[in-house]
Amino acid sequence: MAEEPSFEHALERLEAIVDRLEGGELPLEQALALFEEGVGLSRTLAARLGDAEQRVQVLVEEGGELRARALDASEES
Repeated sequence: MAEEPSFEHALERLEAIVDRLEGGELPLEQALALFEEGVGLSRTLAARLGDAEQRVQVLVEEGGELRARALDASEES
């Protein structure tokens, strides 16, 4: 099974696909294949961003209980 590309590599590939599609010079079948690849990459990237957002949650102690909350931008160092 092939290893998934890094987030950055997948984003670069998606940008390249968008550039080619915007050029308007591709035959229909090739444009559709690239569009399908782009949709797949877009879904993968969105899922990875969602996972990253969940990982950014911070555990804080509130009244003896540990609760997860989203990281506030003002707390970043």
